Amino acid sequence: MFLLVHLTKKTTKMKTNKIIYWTATTIVSVMMVYSAYAYLTSAAVAQAFQHLGFPGYFRVELAIAKLAGTVLLLAPVSARIKEWAYAGFAITFISAFIAHTASGDPAAIKIMTLVFLLLLTASYITYHKLPGKSLKIATA
Repeated sequence: MFLLVHLTKKTTKMKTNKIIYWTATTIVSVMMVYSAYAYLTSAAVAQAFQHLGFPGYFRVELAIAKLAGTVLLLAPVSARIKEWAYAGFAITFISAFIAHTASGDPAAIKIMTLVFLLLLTASYITYHKLPGKSLKIATA
């Protein structure tokens, strides 16, 4: 009986982790694809990049990087490659927060970058709780 209760709790916890992982990852991915699209097509976004002091080509590079990172987050690739995608998005969100703060943008814009950083963190933590998904570090 104890084993059955233990397995049921473990299964429920794994399902919860999977739901949190896919929900957070999907929200981040949808936002990254949408922002990449806007970076490439919206005159208002191009003007916002100028307001932040970035050159026009940076907007295109960032759009391509966001699309590539989204593919890596969603595709069944090795944990090491996913680590790079998570790191890239974390740097992007932190840099966006710094850029918006330095340019005096409203608090709502700065808070949104932190919300997406928290969602990315939730995705990252729950990814490593999924069975067989942790990054194995070789030690000598």
